[in-house]
Amino acid sequence: MWPLRELYSAGLGAFALGIAGGIAAHFGLRSAQRISSLFSVFALIGSLLEGAAAVGGLRSGGAILWAVPSGVPYLTYVVRLDALSSFFVLTLALVGAGVAVYSAGYGKHGAAAKNPALFGALLNLLLAAITLVFTAGDVMFFLIAWEAMVAAAYFLVVTDHEQAESRNGGMLYILMSRAGTGMLFVGFLLLAAPAGSTDFRALHFTGQHLPGGFGSLAFLLLFLGFGVKAGIIPLHIWLPAAHPVAPSNISALMSGIMIKAGIYGMARVFFDFYGALPVWAGMIVLLVGVISALLGVLYALMEHDLKRLLAYHSIENIGIILMGFGAAMLFRSYGHPDLAALALIAGLFHTLNHAIFKSLLFLGAGSVLHATHTRNMEEMGGLIRRMPATALYFLIGAVAISGLPPLNGFVSEWLTYQALLGGFGATTEIARVAFPIAGALLALTAALAAACFVKAFGIAFLALPRSASAAQARETAPAMRAGMAMLALCCVLLGLGATWFLPVFDPITNQAFGIAAGHRLVSGNGAILSAGSAASGTVSTLMLAVTLVALSALPLIIWLIWGRRGRSVTGPTWDCGLPGLTSENEYTATAFSKPLRMIFSVLFRPRREIQAEYEISPYYPKAIHFESEIEPTFEKNVYEPLKDGILRVARRVRWIQAGSLHAYLAYIFVTLILLLLFAVRG
Repeated sequence: MWPLRELYSAGLGAFALGIAGGIAAHFGLRSAQRISSLFSVFALIGSLLEGAAAVGGLRSGGAILWAVPSGVPYLTYVVRLDALSSFFVLTLALVGAGVAVYSAGYGKHGAAAKNPALFGALLNLLLAAITLVFTAGDVMFFLIAWEAMVAAAYFLVVTDHEQAESRNGGMLYILMSRAGTGMLFVGFLLLAAPAGSTDFRALHFTGQHLPGGFGSLAFLLLFLGFGVKAGIIPLHIWLPAAHPVAPSNISALMSGIMIKAGIYGMARVFFDFYGALPVWAGMIVLLVGVISALLGVLYALMEHDLKRLLAYHSIENIGIILMGFGAAMLFRSYGHPDLAALALIAGLFHTLNHAIFKSLLFLGAGSVLHATHTRNMEEMGGLIRRMPATALYFLIGAVAISGLPPLNGFVSEWLTYQALLGGFGATTEIARVAFPIAGALLALTAALAAACFVKAFGIAFLALPRSASAAQARETAPAMRAGMAMLALCCVLLGLGATWFLPVFDPITNQAFGIAAGHRLVSGNGAILSAGSAASGTVSTLMLAVTLVALSALPLIIWLIWGRRGRSVTGPTWDCGLPGLTSENEYTATAFSKPLRMIFSVLFRPRREIQAEYEISPYYPKAIHFESEIEPTFEKNVYEPLKDGILRVARRVRWIQAGSLHAYLAYIFVTLILLLLFAVRG
């Protein structure tokens, strides 16, 4: 038996040292630049220890619990390391380790360098709070850890608080988080009331036994409450506002692992607190997943801000995860545990994969931002020559997020396809039609994602520099490159070694459905990935990799045999008859996305403005200014009317706040009378 409690406690202890040391240095050493890397070391040690505890928890297969009394009624600090918690802690450990190494170099630059001690303390606080969220075994303890995570993330988002964009992004984040926490609180109360306890063990399968419509109401409240944190559409508006303005290592943590707290909460509710949910519940989750995936990637395609583009892709990938969850819920409702296990594995594996490649991409974007001082891709270009390591790591992340073989994103998306295709013959009525439609839209989403990252990588890293800052860019610090290299290596290993990793999901599917399904997805002596007996289809990422390497070597072999003796001639690049190529001749991000902007104009409602300056004749313009933007559909049609309605109601009830002490005493008196009447009647 691994010393899980000791490893877990030591990991939290390392985070606590980082928090305490950062606060002490903040008040004692205002210029803490020399020791800023120390806080990253604490974060790295804590992540590695928590990862070791998570591996032990997955190996044990059972739930390991310990409780610490708080001395406060209805509050006990219960730590629970079961299979589901251990998996999410392992995800946190992998991402946290890469971000911690990266932060050792990044913390000396940008907004984080203004107060590195406090920044290091908040970084460790965020990691510790997320760990507690994943391992809390009691509702009250969970909500306390949840609020600590929200608070730490808020202060990190507004690190550059002198900028209005940072303050606005932080404010929108905290407002949406307040709404989400309110829904979670009510939903948990509805579940805990009949159970008579707030312990997670007492809530097992409680949801399906709630009287009347309370079970459905609790499900919807918890789904929406966790959906705010996950960034599902239409509750996503905080995500593209907060992630871009945060320091890039924090953007990586928020997008890579913090929004997975919402996914963890959904998994806990769907597959632990509830049994076989009604078909409509699975259909809602599947529908929200499809909408979030498709709209997320479409909005990402229109972005020229590199970090906002990545933020919208987080919404897309959350949608793909929810497709797996929704399919698992439907299969469970129709009595197909094998397909349900396949779909759950697909969703959870994509959770891990997205955490890794999205963190890698945000770290790459942070390196680009540090080198060029801009998030606008139209001002980049040519960075592959100036930042070759960053370009390589960003390319690996781009291939992974596009779902291309043989990297990890391909594996989890392939499993999701298999689950959706298997649903056509295993379900009836509307679900029978929903599964192939969802599969087709997932294929469209993957194609659009690939197009988006062709734009992101090509515009940012290829061709000629479009600005002086891009022309003067230099490679980032070794620690920043090392952090990206760790995550890039994980993308490769989880892709090529997927068949060795899949048995990790056995205790999770056994806990949820009573079957160990992970090892069933492996065949051919561990070399072939199979959809199992529940569906059809096999693939080998290792053989795909070997084939790609062989095909890549083929041109070299042909050149060695026939072309080496030929005479090579060097000439200028073809430039359409122009005297010389400059950055003004390059393809732009706006031009790249215009065809899709026209195809989906009903959604985007694009607006453009062209202003020309003429010197002599209108046929010979001196300068042309072009502006184009799309309509923020949800902000304009949902949230702005909601905000206006709230303000109107607030103005109408303002008369209650009269400033009169007598009036306030009257309010209190009337309230007490009503409460007494309610108590007597009860």
